[in-house]
Amino acid sequence: MEEFHKVRRLPPYVFEQVNRLKASARSRGADIIDLGMGNPDLPTPKAIVDKLCEVVRDPRTHRYSSSRGIPGLRRAQAAYYGRRFGVKLNPDTQVVATLGSKEGFANMAQAITAPGDVILCPNPTYPIHAFGFIMSGGVIRSLQVEPDDGFIPALERGVKHSIPKPLALILNYPSNPTALVASLDFYKDVVAFAKKNDIIILSDLAYSEIYFDGNPPPSVLQVPGAIDVCVEFTSMSKTFSMPGWRMGFAVGNERLISALTRVKSYLDYGAFTPIQVAAAHALNGDGADIAEVRDIYHKRRDVMVDAFGRAGWTIPAPAASMFAWAPIPEPFKHLGSLEFSKLLIEHADVAVAPGVGFGEHGDEFVRVALVENEHRIRQAARNIKRFLSTSAKQPNNVVPLSAHR
Repeated sequence: MEEFHKVRRLPPYVFEQVNRLKASARSRGADIIDLGMGNPDLPTPKAIVDKLCEVVRDPRTHRYSSSRGIPGLRRAQAAYYGRRFGVKLNPDTQVVATLGSKEGFANMAQAITAPGDVILCPNPTYPIHAFGFIMSGGVIRSLQVEPDDGFIPALERGVKHSIPKPLALILNYPSNPTALVASLDFYKDVVAFAKKNDIIILSDLAYSEIYFDGNPPPSVLQVPGAIDVCVEFTSMSKTFSMPGWRMGFAVGNERLISALTRVKSYLDYGAFTPIQVAAAHALNGDGADIAEVRDIYHKRRDVMVDAFGRAGWTIPAPAASMFAWAPIPEPFKHLGSLEFSKLLIEHADVAVAPGVGFGEHGDEFVRVALVENEHRIRQAARNIKRFLSTSAKQPNNVVPLSAHR
């Protein structure tokens, strides 16, 4: 039976191949150290859980909630932007709560995309940035570029060679998967370009609070006038270790927020009210929980860079996010990221995310997530050291066991 049109437009989900290998290895009794999926392992802070438990006892909160977010939650998010970025937001017109930033991106794509619209998107990038628009009928023009002096020339080429003119530009800094961070001067240049060319900016700032070198990543909305063309997405998943709670936000331009709010109103009733109340409680806190989470990831980053380096795999230290963007060791680079990821599962009991899953320009890298404790990270390094020492001299003779099945 022929697949449906929208399903046909989606490529095979690369990560599912790795997930199947993980499941198969575990069924055989292997102790797989999973550094693949960016699924935070830290518990949600107790005060947030306590607030949820308090509110959930009130049966009135069990009714349908508000799709756009209860007023107290939207006010809390606006206040957070004021404290953190110095950005003033109207919680009634410039803030909407989403079921995580991923859902927010997908619904924004539905809200603004007409068939054939061109979207400028960095490659590699988080999959929903591209495929949210592809599922909505859009066309992706990939930009293989970093947030540096080459970015604006890449945008100029993208506009010059796109028919029709691009509708929107995706930004994601700190980046998933590359962990690159953008400066405020970079955002100023991009906003000026977007205004000149009448392009919408959609910024994913999910990792704004996970940074390690003393320089908090900025928001594009800090640029004067950016709100005329920008919407920014944030998430509580990483900042407060709340991934399963599915709580995020979109903030910015009133027209775009209104379009997203209208689409959402047809699709959902919002997150469970006690979750929204607990999320507002978290945002209104003193920041101690955020600092604790940041410190844990910082220590894990340092352990990973040191231990993997000693194992023979040099990984650049990420300045932010909960990921490292790791170049495939030279003897294995010709295999590509998917085959190398399979080798690590089957010969080192370590799972990572193949870079090609984030775009074809990521195929010489894998993404390593800081989602295991320091002991397990060191254990992963020992496993990898054994693998590299026994196979790096003859990588062509090491093939995934799955190739024989």
